[in-house]
Amino acid sequence: MTLTAESRALDLAQDYLEAIRAGSLDAPGVTRASYGPGERLAHARAREAAEELGLEVRVDPIGTLFMTLPGEDRSLPAGMIGSHADSVPHGGNFDGAAGVAMGLAVAARLRHLGRRLPRDLTVLAIRAEEMVWFPANYLGSRAAFGILPREAPDTLRRSDTGRTLADHMAEEGFDPDFIRAGRASLAAERIAWFLEPHIEQGPELVEAGIPAAIVTGIRGSLRHRNCRAIGQDAHAGGAPRRSRRDAVIAAARLVAGLDAFWTAEEAAGTDLVCTIGEFFTDATRHAPTRVPGEVRFTLDIRSEDVAALARAEAWLAEAAAQAKARHGVTVDYGPALHVAPALMDARLRAALAEAAAAAGIPVLQMASGGGHDCATFAGQGIASAMLFIRNDGGSHNPQEAMEMGDFAAAFRIAAGAVKRFG
Repeated sequence: MTLTAESRALDLAQDYLEAIRAGSLDAPGVTRASYGPGERLAHARAREAAEELGLEVRVDPIGTLFMTLPGEDRSLPAGMIGSHADSVPHGGNFDGAAGVAMGLAVAARLRHLGRRLPRDLTVLAIRAEEMVWFPANYLGSRAAFGILPREAPDTLRRSDTGRTLADHMAEEGFDPDFIRAGRASLAAERIAWFLEPHIEQGPELVEAGIPAAIVTGIRGSLRHRNCRAIGQDAHAGGAPRRSRRDAVIAAARLVAGLDAFWTAEEAAGTDLVCTIGEFFTDATRHAPTRVPGEVRFTLDIRSEDVAALARAEAWLAEAAAQAKARHGVTVDYGPALHVAPALMDARLRAALAEAAAAAGIPVLQMASGGGHDCATFAGQGIASAMLFIRNDGGSHNPQEAMEMGDFAAAFRIAAGAVKRFG
């Protein structure tokens, strides 16, 4: 039986995903550390697949893998598709890697059909996206564009080893001086568009029974990692309510108020999510018989809407003033990390929707709650889009469960859209 171009392309993608899973198993999941052996394996397997397809392959000084199917007019800016290949520790096999597999599959289909796009199509395998390894957003894609701080190789240390980014890059055969010098291997003017396929990291597609989604934008965020509610320790039996400066009561009221703010914004149709990831008293000071004088907590507020993030920031300031007035408790949110939203290109989104309709595949339109390298591309003024693939079990855990049938549906959308992107 003769295999079709589509089935051959999907077989390639499945073989790639199975090979990198087998090579990076770290029970109960997989581990592909940024600039570590698992990521190295994933890049090597992608390169092998690309070379078997006859794609042009090159690696830049920081390890970005470029796999190019030549187009009809090579002077035109290239279209790009891909994602990252690292994972969180003991994570799932599909976060990031499914996008690399999708890019290879789209290129393979074109190769097997003997077709060329008007411009080059470059499949990217990007380094070091998962922030769990090095404390920097989108490290690999920012480095490729030359916008990572020049001191990063010497100041960023990997979480599991304590060694610098420079050490790990050199160990993998790459050149940290590329970053120190502010050099770039990606230039916005040479990129026509970028598409990042990715598994969905939440439950919406599973709940809707739909295989894929077109991403409207990547949520920006307002983050405070070192929040403190500071009151005064007191005796649990001896201190009456009127004299207490109870940090737990004040902080709990703030959290409840934030939930009410979120509820109201959501009811008004605002895209918003709010998370208190940590909330604790000092274990060396707290006791059942002590009124707690300090609470530490974190805040992570995300939205596609810049105005919504501004309203949240204003609400936090007012909540701190109320905590002081009502409870005598000072709320210090500490430094703020602002990450701007990245809206996806309307023309590319329309092309994805047309491709889905032509293939008879239902899709959702939804925001991405997680950050992605696509935000770096959009931030450089490049027309960018994301395509989510249904994935049961969430993300960043061994329960990631993308079905190849859903991958195939998303592949048909991606392949059809790439032709329409021009």
